[in-house]
Amino acid sequence: MDEPLLQVWALPGIPEIEPGADLVAVIADAAGDTLRDGDILVVTSKIVSKAEGRYRPAAERDAAVAEETVRIVAEDETGRIRIVESRLGIIAAAAGVDASNTPEGRILLLPLDPDASARALAAGLRERTGARVGVLLSDTMGRAWRDGQTDCAIGAGGVIVLEDLRGSVDSAGRALAVTVPCVADEVTAAADLVKRKATGLPVAVVRGRGDLVGALDLPGARSILRAAERDLFHTGAREAFAAGRASVTKAHDPPSAR
Repeated sequence: MDEPLLQVWALPGIPEIEPGADLVAVIADAAGDTLRDGDILVVTSKIVSKAEGRYRPAAERDAAVAEETVRIVAEDETGRIRIVESRLGIIAAAAGVDASNTPEGRILLLPLDPDASARALAAGLRERTGARVGVLLSDTMGRAWRDGQTDCAIGAGGVIVLEDLRGSVDSAGRALAVTVPCVADEVTAAADLVKRKATGLPVAVVRGRGDLVGALDLPGARSILRAAERDLFHTGAREAFAAGRASVTKAHDPPSAR
């Protein structure tokens, strides 16, 4: 059996992306003839947003965050820092609305449909390069109970996002009952080590996990999101306080008012 080997490198030569840009052509030109079957391209979602023209004036930031938000999960005492559930189902600060690496005076929203964008990129790159590649769109997120941020997959095209190991055994022969690694997040985090944040390298190639590359109709990154009925922490701070106040009020109501 061959020793496992993972190769990760960033694609140089990708220009500043303007609205309407043909990302398939841009990425294919940067990759040249280097792509092979089984390669996974990790694309910073911000350049997809730029190509989609998802800009808003910086003065409209609060309105943009509100429009992208479906639920406030937590906020600080000032209300300025908010962790919210976005219309995409993603739990993130400010619904992913961001001003970094954008022109002065403008902010950028997440792509309209990251999974659809990833599938379109994968389909276009397969046709243009002849290589059966997969595409992951990445965005930077924090993690509950841990400082710092890491890149996660918010869109996927032609890539297995969850590797279900339940029913297999570990090296000691013990059955694995709950192990389902989120390989899409692991791949995007690995790619961020070479893309980094301020180097102008928004696309990386990950080679060595061709077993994760498959049909374009594989479940997208939205399938990573945990359903509310299985989420032990689904209730946000406001909702939890409101429910607590309601239960206390009900407990003190006279029987005739119940």
